[in-house]
Amino acid sequence: MNTSQALLVVFAMALVTYATRAGGIFLVGFVPMSARTENFLRYLAGAVLVALVVPATVRGGPEGYVAVGVAILARLVLRRALPAIALGILAAALWRAYMGAS
Repeated sequence: MNTSQALLVVFAMALVTYATRAGGIFLVGFVPMSARTENFLRYLAGAVLVALVVPATVRGGPEGYVAVGVAILARLVLRRALPAIALGILAAALWRAYMGAS
């Protein structure tokens, strides 16, 4: 595969990803928004995040636990998710640097 073919594949994947996201937003406009539906959509992102983080934490060993602990504490203190995640990643990196990888 040459460079132009690879770029075409990446562009096509980006287009399909955008189309599915935009299509989902468009289709949700036709769904009647009951309180139950709103609650489902509100908590869906958090549930997906937990489903991704928990297995990685368990496999990650001590640095995974440190990272999640720091991220949770930072989230409670800062009340912002992105800086909390960044601090969790930094904590894991520092743990690995000073304590060694598990």
